[in-house]
Amino acid sequence: MCEFGALVRVTHWVNTISFEALVISGFGILLAHPRFYWGETGGLGTPSILDLPLPFMLGGPSGWGRYMHFQAAWLCVLTGLLYAISGLVTQHFRNLWPAKGQLSWNSLRNEIWDRLLFKKPAAEEAYSYSVLQRLSYVVVVFFLFPVMIWTGMAMSPAITSVFPFFVHLQIGAEFGGRAKR
Repeated sequence: MCEFGALVRVTHWVNTISFEALVISGFGILLAHPRFYWGETGGLGTPSILDLPLPFMLGGPSGWGRYMHFQAAWLCVLTGLLYAISGLVTQHFRNLWPAKGQLSWNSLRNEIWDRLLFKKPAAEEAYSYSVLQRLSYVVVVFFLFPVMIWTGMAMSPAITSVFPFFVHLQIGAEFGGRAKR
């Protein structure tokens, strides 16, 4: 049976709570300013690329939403770093990488088909990660989470004023950003 240490459990639960806080505060921010921008624009009076048909809340930008979003984001980042460092030190991530045989097209197709048909795994496989779970975990931990952090930093005026490289990468990618004032 899969056993996880206390640090893995605690960091997962703290990240779950911080993600919920990010969703709630993000929704509050969106209600305060239901417009989306791209590039070096963004703010009251500048053209947006998409306006959501949400009622504009009176009182302007959401102070509580921004504050909660900022706090939850840093809690998520610090907890994620603790989890990543701990996972590297304890070799927790070694069990997450799929074996080469599991990455063949036939193996992946059979696994996807079994999941679509709700086929139960064999008794010896029931307590281990499937290849789809392993791939999902690796993509979330090592790709999506860092991209989420990077794009969040790129949208923060305080961060981009000190570290403008968060907005403009040398590889040609552009992560939006904020208006220059």
